[in-house]
Parts: sequence; structure tokens; C-alpha cells
Amino acid sequence: MEILFEDYTELAPNDYKEIVKNVIKETLNFENVNSNCEVSVTFVNNNEIKEINNKFRGKDMPTDVLSFPIINFEYGETIPSEGYYLLGDIIISLEKAKKQADDYGHSILREIGFLTAHSMLHLLGYDHMNKIEEEIMFKKQENILDNLNLTR
Repeated sequence: MEILFEDYTELAPNDYKEIVKNVIKETLNFENVNSNCEVSVTFVNNNEIKEINNKFRGKDMPTDVLSFPIINFEYGETIPSEGYYLLGDIIISLEKAKKQADDYGHSILREIGFLTAHSMLHLLGYDHMNKIEEEIMFKKQENILDNLNLTR
């Protein structure tokens, strides 16, 4: 597994990167996906994520995280066990993550872990466009975070 980090905020301490790495590993393990893959993770501020959100989703507002999968998996499809795969990009607003951690009363590490698990599941083909998909995806997120003791 290779994780390419970019930190446009220049504020992300190593423990932020370590939690992202651990959550990506755990998500791949949880989903029984081989670790012969690559993920790009970028830390930005609210202004930068707002621009990206507007450009790619037509939403002129900051958001907490954006996921850009490279492979379009069908629902329930998994990565073959052989080969090297570029899964996609995860963009996290550290500004938004800090605010949400305060709002929810948990640590910034838990919030970054949550956003990473959420995005990884998107990169692996999960979505939450209807109630059933949402329940499945959110249960997986919580299981992944619980496995890493990233509780609220």
C-alpha cells in the first residue's frame, strides 16, 4: 500500500498522517482488499476545499471531505486479488475537521479517522444515496473505527 500525502495547510502533525495510514490499512483489511494499491490524501483548508467542491460538484461551499475514485466499482464489486490499483484521491479540510470534532465532542484524530474511513469506502464503491446503502456504509465506518479504538 502506498499513500501519497500532500499538506497544503502545512499544519498537519505526523499523528494526523499516522491515523490516516492506519484507517486506510484497516479499511482495506476490513473489506478483504489486497494492499497492493495507492491512495492520495491531501490536507487543505476550507477555502481550498470550497473551490474544489464548487469545481467538481457545483456546490459553492466548504465540505469536510471529498473522495475521487479512479475505479468505478459496481455496488458490491471488489478489487481483484492480483494487480496494482490506483484507488483515488481523498481531500480533507483540516479546518472543517477541527470544527466538527469540537461540535461532536471528540478528538480531531477520531474525526480525521472517520473522514478517512468514509472516503475509503467511497473509493471502494460504497455510497449512501439511499437508506439501505447509508446503513451499510455507516455500519462499516463504525466497525472500522471501533477496530482501531477510535470511539467517540
